[in-house]
Amino acid sequence: MNETLTAILLGIVEGLTEFIPVSSTGHLILAAELFGYDAAEWAMFNVVIQLGAILAVVYQYWGTFWNAAMSALRLEGEGLRFIRNLLLAFLPSAVLGLALKDQIDIMLGSPMIVAWALIVGGIAIIGIEKIADPRGDAGVADLPLKQVIGVGLAQCLSMIPGVSRSGATIMGALAMGVNRKTAAEFSFFLAVPTMLGATTLELATRREELSAVGGAAGWEEIAIGFAVSFVVALVVIRAFVAYVSRRGFAPFAWYRIVLGAAALAWLSAR
Repeated sequence: MNETLTAILLGIVEGLTEFIPVSSTGHLILAAELFGYDAAEWAMFNVVIQLGAILAVVYQYWGTFWNAAMSALRLEGEGLRFIRNLLLAFLPSAVLGLALKDQIDIMLGSPMIVAWALIVGGIAIIGIEKIADPRGDAGVADLPLKQVIGVGLAQCLSMIPGVSRSGATIMGALAMGVNRKTAAEFSFFLAVPTMLGATTLELATRREELSAVGGAAGWEEIAIGFAVSFVVALVVIRAFVAYVSRRGFAPFAWYRIVLGAAALAWLSAR
C-alpha cells in the first residue's frame, strides 16, 4: 500500500477510535495484520500520531484546562480539585505501566489477545450498562476520591491491548455511579496526562529510531498522520458526548463483539 495512503488510513483509525470504547491500539494492531504492512516500520509513527489525538482534547476543552490552571494558581478550590483528580486517576497506570512495560510490549505483538479483549470488553460494557445506576450531575472536579481512584485503577486494564483506555475509564466511572457525560469527559481529560506520559516514555526508549526516522514511515507520513488524527479525533470528541448522553454505549459493545469474533475467526484460519 502507498505510504501516504497508509498514513492517512492509520491517522483516521487513531482519531476515530482513541476516545470511543473500542481500542485504538487494538485497531492499529489488527490493521497491520489486515493490510500487511510492516508494523515495526510504523511503530514510531503510531506513537507520535497519538499526540494529534491529545491535541484535539486540549483544543476542544481549552477553556476548561485554562480555567482549572488559573484557579489552581490562585489556590482556589475547583481548579485544585480538578488537577488533583486527574493526577490521582493517572497515578495507578503510571506506576503499573513502568513496572510492567516489558510484559505490555510482549502483549502488543499479539493480535489474538486483541481479538479476545474486544469480545470480553464488549460483553462487559453490555453488563455494566444494565447494572449501572448513574446518579447526580457532579463534574470532574467534584467527584469524590473513591470514584477518582476507582477510575484510575480501571484504566490499568487498558494495558491489555484491545481493552480500550476510554472504555475502561468510562465503564469504571459508570459502574461507580458517575453520569454518562461526566464519565466521558473524565476519560477525555485523563487521556492527556496518560497519553502524554506513555508517548514520552516510548519516545525516550526509542531515541535512536526517532533520530533516524525514514523509510516507510518518514517525517512526511508522521505529519500527515498527526494532522489526520487531530481532525478526526476532534470530530469524534464533539459527537461522542452528545451521542452517549442520549443513547448509551451498547452500539460500541456490539461493534467490539462482532469485530473481535471476525478477527478471531480470520486469525485462526490463517
